[in-house]
Amino acid sequence: MKKIAVLTSGGDAPGMNACLRAVVRTGIYHGLEVYGIMYGYDGMIKGEIHKMESHSVSNIVQRGGTILKSARSNEFRTKEGRQKAYEQIKKHGIEGLVAIGGDGTFTGAKIFFEEFGIPTIGCPGTIDNDIYGTDYTIGFDTAINTALEAIDKIRDTAAAHDRIFFIEVMGRDSGYIAVECGIGGGAEMVMVPETKTTLNEVVEKLKGLRKSKTSSVVVVAEGDEEGSAAEIMEKVKNTIKDDTKDFKVTTLGHIQRGGSPTGKDRMLASRCGMAAVDGLLSGEANCMAGIIHDEIVYTKFEDCISKNKPLNEDTLKLIEILSI
Repeated sequence: MKKIAVLTSGGDAPGMNACLRAVVRTGIYHGLEVYGIMYGYDGMIKGEIHKMESHSVSNIVQRGGTILKSARSNEFRTKEGRQKAYEQIKKHGIEGLVAIGGDGTFTGAKIFFEEFGIPTIGCPGTIDNDIYGTDYTIGFDTAINTALEAIDKIRDTAAAHDRIFFIEVMGRDSGYIAVECGIGGGAEMVMVPETKTTLNEVVEKLKGLRKSKTSSVVVVAEGDEEGSAAEIMEKVKNTIKDDTKDFKVTTLGHIQRGGSPTGKDRMLASRCGMAAVDGLLSGEANCMAGIIHDEIVYTKFEDCISKNKPLNEDTLKLIEILSI
């Protein structure tokens, strides 16, 4: 193998640049030519591929986002689109790929490998931490710290006005961000897709807290079955009907995706990036390089995509205990 390429796809995550940097420099260290593909699979189809040198990734380890840009490609979902992408890959003589992203990125990589046989290794780049085969995903730790900073500030104003705040965090169908923010931010309740929390339970909990607390924070994962934080807040407000309480809602949104990555995310990203290149050179393919118990592990894309990564039961219990 003499030439490899790297791309970032799907939602951006802090630490993607650190991972990209590791891929490029590890490749160069092993004597490879490394190419960057702009705008993910869409750029692969359009041939937006350029050679990268060591200096191409200088001064990016601390930057959020991705210098290769990211996009979702509907055309790559078609056989014709993937055929165009393959022709561009062969035109540049690329023999292996590193795909930084989440399960959507890995799904595309898996299909591409099955159709055209280009060895591909993924790096888990998503703030949601919902990928099977790694303890943590690139960007998760930064997103937690960004959300916690906001929650701490919201708690100050909640306490000052005796308010009940419903705060929505990202995570798609996963409650990892909500759980860790709930514990770290001292939330009175956390609502996640993995466990069913009824509206009645929320109401009874908040009523019970009146005896000991004048303000409360409820953290809601965006995929919760009861709806968005705004919808839940309205339902609770109309049920409690307490004129003495002021109910507010804050949706943190894409602020969680931006910002300089934490030291933990930079280290995770760098290790996964190096492992992806090492994996390609040692014959690994159609899999993700992740870290479990501080050890590099290669997990087949099929398992990353299809297997569930459950929340730790101890953390759910911890929320219940600490919120009394």
